[in-house]
Amino acid sequence: MPTWEDLPFSIQSANARHLWGVAFNPSTGEFTGKWAGNRVSKWVDEGFYGGRLVDVHAAVNFEECRQLLTKVVKTPLAGRSSGRLFTSDDYVVAGERIVLPLAVDGKTGDGILGASDYVPPPLLGQLTMIHENVEWYTF
Repeated sequence: MPTWEDLPFSIQSANARHLWGVAFNPSTGEFTGKWAGNRVSKWVDEGFYGGRLVDVHAAVNFEECRQLLTKVVKTPLAGRSSGRLFTSDDYVVAGERIVLPLAVDGKTGDGILGASDYVPPPLLGQLTMIHENVEWYTF
């Protein structure tokens, strides 16, 4: 598995706006926010960067999100979902999402690089994540 340093992307890249990332501590099982492109950063506050996901993620989304991210780093698997990604109040947002494991030692998952592509909705209210049409890929 690659590390953050192996990834050849720039924050200025046109596609970087779709990217997001979290770090994983295998000892504690906790995820912390690492990076959010400008499209994703509209949905998270400043507490995301270095903040524990349990503290910065809406309670309605946290457990399902934690389970999915844990599966990615511990198995390891790459995941893809398409269709409905989330709702914002009654507004449904469709698109695609991928999640890829990262590992400093090349073996033990300790991070995730994700990308979410969707037409940005109006910022109406609380987001509710949806993981629809999920496909898993092994390495």
